[in-house]
Amino acid sequence: RAAFNRSQILYRMAEMLEGRKLQFMDELIQQDSTKSKAEKEVNLAIDRLIYYAGWCDKFQQLFSAVNPVATSHFNFSVPEPTGVVSIIAPQNDSLLGLVSLIAPVIAGGNTCVVLASETKPLCAVTFAEVLNSSDLPGGVVNILTGKPSELVSWFVDHMDVNATIFCEKDSSIQKMMREKSALNLKRIVFYDKVNWYSEE
Repeated sequence: RAAFNRSQILYRMAEMLEGRKLQFMDELIQQDSTKSKAEKEVNLAIDRLIYYAGWCDKFQQLFSAVNPVATSHFNFSVPEPTGVVSIIAPQNDSLLGLVSLIAPVIAGGNTCVVLASETKPLCAVTFAEVLNSSDLPGGVVNILTGKPSELVSWFVDHMDVNATIFCEKDSSIQKMMREKSALNLKRIVFYDKVNWYSEE
């Protein structure tokens, strides 16, 4: 899809999430959140979708470059989509962490397979309904539930996956991911020290 269309889709997701705000707040409260924290998490998730909707048609201009060459021709660097990104979402921030990882993947023109929080999967399952009703093409975001200890190796081993994002601090799993990703030079990103509630 064109950058403008990806931006429209992300903005539509924000609208759909805002329309179901009370439902998501209720689900977060059922998953041991307080009312004020649940409201803050949903509002930040909406804002984050709008933020990445704005980036869709701007990151190419910001990160691409004209490279200096010694001959009489032009040499350009242009960022391209990575492809399939597998995401092991944060276990504690079941909505905001999920949205904060899916939105930039879509903004960059990629697809993703997401392993939702094992202990708090309710918001991820409901967020799949938001995705379904927001003009997102089928298969762009695939949300799974299950145990990270059983599924991480499959996410890293798969030869059609081009990058993996892991959000926990388990050093043994991180080591295993580094080793297995070498099979197809998969890019590995660890977000183990991220504060999802930071608005910067």
